[in-house]
Amino acid sequence: MTLAFELSALKALADPGEVFTEARQWSRFVGVVSDEPTYVVTNFTRKRRIRQDFFSGPKGKGESLEAVKGQFDTDRHVFIGTTDEDRALAEEYGWEFLPIEEAAAAADWALGEEEDEADEPVEDQRDDWP
Repeated sequence: MTLAFELSALKALADPGEVFTEARQWSRFVGVVSDEPTYVVTNFTRKRRIRQDFFSGPKGKGESLEAVKGQFDTDRHVFIGTTDEDRALAEEYGWEFLPIEEAAAAADWALGEEEDEADEPVEDQRDDWP
């Protein structure tokens, strides 16, 4: 199976790194698909030590799903997402769709609060600078 997570689905998990590691046990290829800029996906996955087999790069989600399906020949292609738009894209490009809540329940993954990169503490902010 080829398993693709939408970035927002990964962010909804309590421990996305552990989920990726576990998913590798029963998936042949695991990656991230997002409309976010490449550096956003890279920063998120690097901070959590997630090793992905593929990611969107500069392409949109639809193009990425099409390219991944063409490149990774497996019996199933499953896209885990969060929105009705994700479901529609999966159907349009011939992927099975699974909402993150259903995937988490089936695999016994813990959901967490969605992280907002803007809410991370700013380190060493100086208030005495002109």
